[in-house]
Amino acid sequence: MKLTPEQLKRFDDEGYLFFPDYFAPEETQILKTSIPEVFAQRRKENVREKTGDVVRTAFAVHTYHPVFEALVHHPRFVEPAEQFLRDRTYIHQFKINGKAAFDGDVWQWHQDYGTWKADDDMPEARAMNLAVFVDEVNEFNGPLWFIPQSHKKGAIDAKHDLTTTSYPLWVIDNDTIAKLVEQGGIVAPKGGPGSAIFFHGTLVHGSPPNMSPWDRQIIYVTYNAVSNAIRRFKRPEYIAHRDFTPVDVWEDDAVLRAARRKQAAE
Repeated sequence: MKLTPEQLKRFDDEGYLFFPDYFAPEETQILKTSIPEVFAQRRKENVREKTGDVVRTAFAVHTYHPVFEALVHHPRFVEPAEQFLRDRTYIHQFKINGKAAFDGDVWQWHQDYGTWKADDDMPEARAMNLAVFVDEVNEFNGPLWFIPQSHKKGAIDAKHDLTTTSYPLWVIDNDTIAKLVEQGGIVAPKGGPGSAIFFHGTLVHGSPPNMSPWDRQIIYVTYNAVSNAIRRFKRPEYIAHRDFTPVDVWEDDAVLRAARRKQAAE
């Protein structure tokens, strides 16, 4: 899928694009039904919440599960990423954020590029997230909060928070957040399963805890320009990948095909 000049301009202006019903219901259902077997595994790639035995984040699922491997090659992800980043791309990170009902913890205010720069020595903010909702995301179950236009500030000073949640994060102080919100406000894109969000690596964002009885699972694929590959290998490879091979585009029905092959093999 190629984005229009108007969409590219809106992304440049606001730092994100939201697409309701970006993936078909059949595709989204395949993604959803594939997640429980991933979350059930006791493996290092699955980071659990501080409270409750629930998965906070499952990393690198595309490296061992064919359905999610197909997703990272999907033309509706790869082609826009190449347009935004003006280069062939590779997968810097893949994760499924669980945000489980009642137990999903906060994600503090941050920029993803803050971590990529500080921990991975990524040269420039030429990486971005393309995400798909697996569940309905509403105002109650911990939607993403964005500060529009904050991506234009570049990399913002942050401190390394090692204690608030089970996952360390480079977070932005409250005074800075207040000033950014004064300028750009806060938005929380909400929608049904299959909706997609694309957002800039320096867009300031976070999400509140999920106190509702509804799960809020979102799959994130971080594409980085091949010419912008990371230079520090401090974090585990399943969090910050070291395979800089450009991602090929597969068929538009790649997820459906992968699910059929997996089913036939079982």
